[in-house]
Amino acid sequence: MNTGSNRFGEGAVAADGERTDGAKSTRGLGSRAPEFVKARRALHLSWQVGVFVVGLAVVAAGVVMLPLPGPGWVVIFAGMALWATEFVWAQLVLRWTKRKVTEAAQRALDPRVRRRNLVLTAIALVVVGTLLGIYVWKVGFVMPWKIEEQ
Repeated sequence: MNTGSNRFGEGAVAADGERTDGAKSTRGLGSRAPEFVKARRALHLSWQVGVFVVGLAVVAAGVVMLPLPGPGWVVIFAGMALWATEFVWAQLVLRWTKRKVTEAAQRALDPRVRRRNLVLTAIALVVVGTLLGIYVWKVGFVMPWKIEEQ
């Protein structure tokens, strides 16, 4: 097994990229294009343009899906993941997003926050039910197919 230290000088890293001390290694920022593509400047530039165009199309489709039926945010993040294979700025945005989503998930699992959310949901349901009851009491309940034409 070929081992050496990672770029931060922490722990040993095996030839396959796994750390030998059991900790998770973080991959460095930058292009993940194949080596033969990175070796030729014109080919690498066209590769980056292609990745950008495909990522832009995926992100645009996700933006269109936000008001329309479809998994808009999932598609937007998929486009960002495509961009992150080539561009450092997208990798940084994706890391920041993952960190924020993880923090929000941990906060949502806090028992006090869950209890508060359940109480607020129950209060909202009572208010909506009361308003709906008042409306039906004042106006009445008529099924749409029983409405008389005027």
